[in-house]
Amino acid sequence: MVTFVGLRRPRILAVAAVAGLVLTACGGVQTSTGGGSGTDYPSGTVEMYVGASPGGSSDLISRAMSKGLSDKLGASFPVINREGANGALAAAEVANAKPDGSVIAIQNASLFTITPLAVSPDEVTKIDDFDVVYGVSRDDYVLVTNPASGYKSLADIEKSPRVVRYGTTGVGTGAQLAAALLFKSTDVASQPVPFDGGAPALAAVLGNQIDVASLQVGEAIENIQSGKLTPLTVFGPERIEYLPQTPTAKEQGLDVEVAQYRFMTVPKGTSQEVKDKITEGMKATFETESYKAFNKQNSLTPMEQPGDQVLAQLQSDQKRYADLVKQYGINLHDEG
Repeated sequence: MVTFVGLRRPRILAVAAVAGLVLTACGGVQTSTGGGSGTDYPSGTVEMYVGASPGGSSDLISRAMSKGLSDKLGASFPVINREGANGALAAAEVANAKPDGSVIAIQNASLFTITPLAVSPDEVTKIDDFDVVYGVSRDDYVLVTNPASGYKSLADIEKSPRVVRYGTTGVGTGAQLAAALLFKSTDVASQPVPFDGGAPALAAVLGNQIDVASLQVGEAIENIQSGKLTPLTVFGPERIEYLPQTPTAKEQGLDVEVAQYRFMTVPKGTSQEVKDKITEGMKATFETESYKAFNKQNSLTPMEQPGDQVLAQLQSDQKRYADLVKQYGINLHDEG
């Protein structure tokens, strides 16, 4: 029995080993025959697209779910990485596929709620092009600093006598929006420093090259636990079990709530029978001890809820983020 032990992102060798195992198990399959009805679904290979490179949160979550669906539904669910444009390239593959369940994807909320605020209208990926099947998990953001900075709380940041240089992990991401809202709403003199991902931003704050960085909790947790980084705030709706002593931004008086969450999608018009079968496999996977351990080892908060609830959350976040960006005059093209 393969379990999802040791998949925390900073452990590159463990990640590579598990990713390779899943790829080996699914390798050599070239055709997709998902089947169009719930009675015989899945009748063959089901391609799972992921809009990120191997080893990151989205990839690992997709591979964990791929393993679970393969075990529970008795078919092959190979993960296909199509990184680029914050997940838009992979999303296009799903949107343009036949609505028969042969192509599916776990997608990021930020692609639909935040990226549209940073790109031109013709580059926007719309949730209306998909059916949302079921929620998966939430991946919270944390603002961290090197202890050498002297910052111990957001109050220290607000009183900073110098320009605060903050790192983010890409345009149109939750890390970027959370940090931009934080500094715009406090009028703190700041300078965004954009990076191409969590790893270089993490390295920069560890090296004291920037003052703070907005990172996903799983990217920062080991260095927080070892004392190499100090967590200043989490940007989620409530405190999280992985950092129980770290207050939310709202607890510290700031209206900044931004979280990444992921959910299973299929092409628009996929039959309810197929969606029900995928949901059945997902729920069975959620109940396994190996998947529960995977969530904990990667600092993920379960968000296992029906697709209509996820869609309502997406629509609410779309409006809330757009209103906040307008209120504070934020241009995500220029905010790191």
